[in-house]
Amino acid sequence: MNAEFFTAIADIEREKGISQEYMLEKIEQAMLAALRKDLPQAADGARVILNPKKRTIEMYIERTIVDEIENQELELTLEEAQAINKKYKVGDVVRENIDSRKFGRIAAQAAKQVIIQGIREAERNMVYEEFTSKEHEILTGMITRVDQKSGAVTLRINSNTEYAEALLPAVECIPGERMHEGSYTKVYVVEVRRASRGPQVLISRTHPGLVRRLFELEVPEIAEGVVEIKSIAREAGSRTKIAVLSNDPEVEPIGACVGPRGTRVNAIVDELGGEKIDIVEYSDVMEKYVSSALAPSDVVSVTLLDGAKSCRALVPDSQLSLAIGKEGQNVRLAARLTGFKIDIKPQSQF
Repeated sequence: MNAEFFTAIADIEREKGISQEYMLEKIEQAMLAALRKDLPQAADGARVILNPKKRTIEMYIERTIVDEIENQELELTLEEAQAINKKYKVGDVVRENIDSRKFGRIAAQAAKQVIIQGIREAERNMVYEEFTSKEHEILTGMITRVDQKSGAVTLRINSNTEYAEALLPAVECIPGERMHEGSYTKVYVVEVRRASRGPQVLISRTHPGLVRRLFELEVPEIAEGVVEIKSIAREAGSRTKIAVLSNDPEVEPIGACVGPRGTRVNAIVDELGGEKIDIVEYSDVMEKYVSSALAPSDVVSVTLLDGAKSCRALVPDSQLSLAIGKEGQNVRLAARLTGFKIDIKPQSQF
């Protein structure tokens, strides 16, 4: 029976990837708890040892040899001990084996429950560890359910051999984007949390990190570190501004991101459902950086103002509405991209 028990534990390790040491430790703890419950008076002396090398299961009570007995279950007299072995003396500990046949059903039930619980816990841990390593990365998920009332989407996301169910709330969906059950979509892993039913994977399609990772996937120069993304400002479903810098004077950063005939940036735009993307060149000279960030409008000049991080941008009168953008979107994104408060004025006022 012991051989079959240890073989089963080895099979679990092979099939589930759960270590024998982990399972044996859990089973040992459960059997010990069951033994203490069965023999409450001797609970402090109860011991359970599982030895996978010898394939043995030992259960016994440790009883100390004393002159006067105070606890019959944990102590015995010298006379009683020497009836077992003449070499015993006061203070020695005698192991009194428990009949495994008598205790077999309780131990087996305890082991069964621990194996079931242990497998679940270990599998949850494996899934948690796998998805934790994917935080701030892009994963592809299959849409399994679309809640028409709330707009939330349930996805089955995979990472290597592990998978998890993840909820994409309506606020994390790109506005106006239609989701269909059975189709696949890319999501950004914001965070992974431990939960009672397994890891909770928080995902998003509105996070600026999604744009960053998509550019890393599409633009080899970014993946290699030749072109660097310095800042991203995004209003999902409408417009994104991204500032890039080249670390190689021979590589033009905007051209690298756009790609031949716009293939690279168009692939990202398609993934984001037609979201407009403005790619601007980063500069340590803030006047130049702010001017670039206000694209596609022309800028006559930028003046840094005293005090807080703010500036004034002069634009041609004909470009004023373009610089501000619909409902102030263009200047708002430019301000978030640069970290500067931007006051736009028409050229005719100065």
